[in-house]
Amino acid sequence: MNRRFRIAATLTAVVALVAACTGPGATTTPTEAPMSEAPMSEAPMSEAPIAGGLLEKILNDGKIVVSTDPAYPPQSEQKPDGTYEGFDIDVAMALADSLGVELEWATPAWEVITAGSWAGRWDVSVGSMTITPERLEVLDFSVPYYFTPAQMAASTESGITTLEGLAGKTVCAGESTTYLQWLQGTLDFGPSGGRPDPPPAGVVATTLPTDRDCALQWQQGRFDFDGWLSSDTTVQLAIDDGLPLVKVGDPVYSEPLAVAADKSGPDPSDLLARLSAKISEMHADGTLSQLSIKWFGSDITKDPSS
Repeated sequence: MNRRFRIAATLTAVVALVAACTGPGATTTPTEAPMSEAPMSEAPMSEAPIAGGLLEKILNDGKIVVSTDPAYPPQSEQKPDGTYEGFDIDVAMALADSLGVELEWATPAWEVITAGSWAGRWDVSVGSMTITPERLEVLDFSVPYYFTPAQMAASTESGITTLEGLAGKTVCAGESTTYLQWLQGTLDFGPSGGRPDPPPAGVVATTLPTDRDCALQWQQGRFDFDGWLSSDTTVQLAIDDGLPLVKVGDPVYSEPLAVAADKSGPDPSDLLARLSAKISEMHADGTLSQLSIKWFGSDITKDPSS
């Protein structure tokens, strides 16, 4: 039986919303930066920043430090020359440009980002993060900038072609991701979406640092698990790259992805309002749709629940 889940991205005035991403250690590489139904409270663009807040800090520094994943194409990837490319990268560059500041990258591990308490090591995450009640305890979010289906895949070695065929099998996901939570039966989008349909009976979850690592293990000839759960975009790119896997069934749920900021740091509310306004503008003028088609081959910036 195919399982589908569509979440309603209804958010409160102080929230909005993201597949998982990671990187080895917290390092930074500088580079120049050239819908929900209820978006965050909109502060006039001309309003003075909150004293001591995150927006004031960024404007005073003349730069914004953004955490991302260096090995999560097509969302984000560090090239051999040290520069970055991908959908999240282009979005972050546009947001930095809207603030009139330079952009610097940080690549902490995904579980470190989602845990909060960043201690000022980076300012925001533009790393395809899903809003969940658990994350809302430590992070604040912008409005969503796109929506991804979560897609199950199986190794060609396994011979599995249906979602039911993964019952009792081991499935790989990135650490600290919503994909892992779904496999463990704990994923809950709260009042805005509730719980998606459960995974196949008896599924056993295993993790690697990033989603992409699961497919790369198959490429290396290691088949310690039969299935892999990630965003449809990441699965499709792995197939296009010739990795030994196939999509299995329909997407198991869809999730809104947004910019995140640490609640324990300087007040991020006016920064997120400013970024939400820019994201809404990019939705309205088609910029996000164009970037989605560029990197994913289709437009996944529209709320599927609308």
